[in-house]
Amino acid sequence: MAATVAIEERLVGADAPVYVIAEIGINHNGELDIAKQLVDVAADAGCDAVKFQKRTPSICVPLEQQQTRRETPWGEMSYLEYKERTEFGAEEYGALAEHSAQRGMQWFASPWDVPSVDFLEEMNAPVHKVASACLTDDELLVALAATGKPLIVSTGMSTMDEIDHAMSLLDPAKVILLHTTSTYPCPPEEVNLRTLDTLADRFDVPVGYSGHERGLQVSLAAVAMGACTLERHITLDRTMWGSDHAASLEPQGLAHLVRDVRIIESARGDGVKRVFPGEVEPRKRLRRV
Repeated sequence: MAATVAIEERLVGADAPVYVIAEIGINHNGELDIAKQLVDVAADAGCDAVKFQKRTPSICVPLEQQQTRRETPWGEMSYLEYKERTEFGAEEYGALAEHSAQRGMQWFASPWDVPSVDFLEEMNAPVHKVASACLTDDELLVALAATGKPLIVSTGMSTMDEIDHAMSLLDPAKVILLHTTSTYPCPPEEVNLRTLDTLADRFDVPVGYSGHERGLQVSLAAVAMGACTLERHITLDRTMWGSDHAASLEPQGLAHLVRDVRIIESARGDGVKRVFPGEVEPRKRLRRV
């Protein structure tokens, strides 16, 4: 796997600790207090960063869907009104950036349109995320590459040709690829963890895993296989209203995940065969020849 990529002072790569991202996304439901609680959940669990999603609804919501009526916790409204209601602006992101820093974590977001890239640049996000849904948006990729910031690029719902094209628009020295399957929730038979090696061999960049499955086993297996980054959606309660809560981890599950990630990365070692201190006495006692 390629050399590390720096996100501010934090190195991400094969020889660095696993960079654990708590994906808050839109699970804050447009409520700053919920978002701050989720930042606290991530910090208490020992995550390295929290991630949000940033959209300009008038651009991202297709015209034919904008006036579709939808039942929400705030009453019936158009889909466009709903997306605007749950979108954070500069005041909220400023508060979340400050709160994340106080809790010792980095923060960033996945912009879904070019104005959102400009917004996140103004907010001094240290890194940008390319959502799987945006991998084929050349205009967005060019705008992100122009920032000069490191990019975390998800590859769900994409062919290898599409990933090749996206990488041709980006600086590989600034890219961390994430293998993911964009099925929510994702069944084990669609995860295909061996793609971690495929991406690492093909692009020679750090490769991690973004999981949408239920439970912890698959994510932990990805770390055992060498994923340098791990991203999982988090929520206060999987039964909350909203589209992403059901495929998210609750606080206890996240804490268990990070605990086990740190054990696994310690157990992976460096691959050099040696006699460890704990083996010295058994070696003396048990070896006959």
